[in-house]
Amino acid sequence: MRIWLNKHFGFSKAEFNGLILLILIIALLKSFPLIYDHYKPVKIDDQNLLVKIQKITIADQDRAFDTQNRIENSNNITPSKLFRFDPNTIDAEGWQALGLSPKQAQSIVNYRNKGGKFYKPEDLQRMYTIAPDVYKRLLPYVEIESQDKAYAKKDFQYEKKEYLKKALLIVEINQADSAGLDQIKGIGPAFAARILKYRTRLGGFHKKEQLMEVYGLDSLKYVEIKDQISVNPSAIKTININTADFNVLKTSPYLSYKQINAIIQFRKQHGNYNSANDLKKVSILTPQVIDKMSPYLSF
Repeated sequence: MRIWLNKHFGFSKAEFNGLILLILIIALLKSFPLIYDHYKPVKIDDQNLLVKIQKITIADQDRAFDTQNRIENSNNITPSKLFRFDPNTIDAEGWQALGLSPKQAQSIVNYRNKGGKFYKPEDLQRMYTIAPDVYKRLLPYVEIESQDKAYAKKDFQYEKKEYLKKALLIVEINQADSAGLDQIKGIGPAFAARILKYRTRLGGFHKKEQLMEVYGLDSLKYVEIKDQISVNPSAIKTININTADFNVLKTSPYLSYKQINAIIQFRKQHGNYNSANDLKKVSILTPQVIDKMSPYLSF
């Protein structure tokens, strides 16, 4: 190899030796991490290991205590001492006489002292201190006092009262204020405010059906309230058609601006109106508009 390098690159012996050394160093550096990982000592997290050991120990202890408790419960029963008992009244000594340990007996008594109650013999199996086989032995001897005796039903006599149906309230809608309108069943504060606002624009209602012109008050709502209202047409405020200007007439919800201008121009050209029939001469006014306006006009 040295001869080949010397032939093509002009390497001397010293340069060749240096090249070999450089290659060895590079190879060593490349292999060092692999060698280090192979021989690196394994670090043990002592703290985490200790915690895991403690958890395993605690779990084993709990299982051991539970097993011991069930064994004691199972072995301490003496069949010859079994007797009929009420689990709601028997004391700790009575439970021990049935074969339970003092700790088990006190546990059941504590359950009762905190408000626990047995309503039927099968409720006894809810107590974790009583193993399944012990429960089967005690079940035939359980006698729970009937709850009906503790809470005897009383004979109650109900006094029948006759309630007179209140007379239907009638509200006159041309003079009622917001509170008065609110007394109408089906009319709340919002509808009362709308009715008052529309009544002001009209000058008053001359018939009940005009309520259906109020925003949101449809025919169904009108049927609901119509028997609770009355209308006094004499309370209507009229407009003198021969003296009223544009600002007065525009308050009416029945007239458009074009119709108001036509009424005023016809009056200027032909003189005062004598009756509602004269309004028919104003071509822009339809019979429906004239019928609606007639109760509110004076001549």
